[in-house]
Amino acid sequence: MAGLKERSVGIVMNGVTGRMGYRQHLVRSILAIREQGGLAMPDGTVLRPEPILVGRNEAKLAAIAKRHQLDSWTTDLDEALADSSAEIYFDAQVTSRRAESVRKAVAAGLHVYTEKPIAEDTETALELARVAATAGVKVGVVQDKLFLPGLLKLKRLVDGGFFGRILSVRGEFGYWVFEGDWQEAQRPSWNYRAEDGGGIIVDMFCHWRYVLEDIFGPVRSVQALAATHVPQRVNEQGNPYTCTADDAAYGIFELDGGVVAQINSSWTTRVFRDELVEFQVDGTEGSAVAGLRRCRVQHRSVTPKPVWNPDLPATEDFRAQWQEVPDNAEFDNGFKAQWELFLKHVVCDEPFPWDFLAGARGVQLAELGLRSAREGRRIAVDELTL
Repeated sequence: MAGLKERSVGIVMNGVTGRMGYRQHLVRSILAIREQGGLAMPDGTVLRPEPILVGRNEAKLAAIAKRHQLDSWTTDLDEALADSSAEIYFDAQVTSRRAESVRKAVAAGLHVYTEKPIAEDTETALELARVAATAGVKVGVVQDKLFLPGLLKLKRLVDGGFFGRILSVRGEFGYWVFEGDWQEAQRPSWNYRAEDGGGIIVDMFCHWRYVLEDIFGPVRSVQALAATHVPQRVNEQGNPYTCTADDAAYGIFELDGGVVAQINSSWTTRVFRDELVEFQVDGTEGSAVAGLRRCRVQHRSVTPKPVWNPDLPATEDFRAQWQEVPDNAEFDNGFKAQWELFLKHVVCDEPFPWDFLAGARGVQLAELGLRSAREGRRIAVDELTL
């Protein structure tokens, strides 16, 4: 990009030795932006992100830095925050360590972008939002699933009025996570310990809050049943441990307009669907099934008329009766796409609606989901304000 004005922005990236922080945020987002030559700003400036890696494991950090030819890394967060080039702090640590680090970053005057959940409880999440607002820094929370091709297509259908009056949403998410004995687990062991911030409700209800809210409407109530189907697993050191967190959750959410959403979330299910997450939306004028990438529809005008007859084998290919929704656009990595929006928000003050209050709403739904499961009842979801 010779001849164009360049501007560097230092990004303190804490937690890059973890799977998500490394793969999605460092490699597929920040380094990908650098490899494409930077990010073009509306005024013609090209923004070049400069990562400053932070983590607790010096050997892992050194290896990552060497692999990607990066010079700035440290195990000392305070040192990184004091770097004169640092403008943004990003957090991908375990949830239990996030609030303290975010407070430090805000106190240092850095803008903050963080993975979800932003805190372990709603009150702490709101406190972080208030602290950031008082400090006047810009903040954002990762809400990556909104940028998945399948859900972007689904949003397009909703905005275009395809469904008529939306009646219901049914979601299926999950896969089998191996116990760690005869095959290595695909998720870290802390995910199954409540004392370390684990549990599928804490992990996934934050996602379901923004997916439901941004595509269909505000969540007004939640009723959940949590289960720990696998009571013992084997950790990374090969030692058995007791699972104290839920590994499956079955939730019912009431939305504005009478829409009912049912979402099953499970790390103890084997996949018999086209993608690891799928949402079926039914409306008076049509239905859709959306996954990570694909979205298929069936309009009212071409809906077949099935007749229940258990005495005869099914002769219809039900899946063949649905129509594929075309891409109609180029879809980038969802994490990278949101990173680019946040960078433009920081540098050019472009809109970015997924702030700490939005993150707090996700924490709130998870907290109420756990409470609903404990108390065995439906719980109203109140509005949150700063």
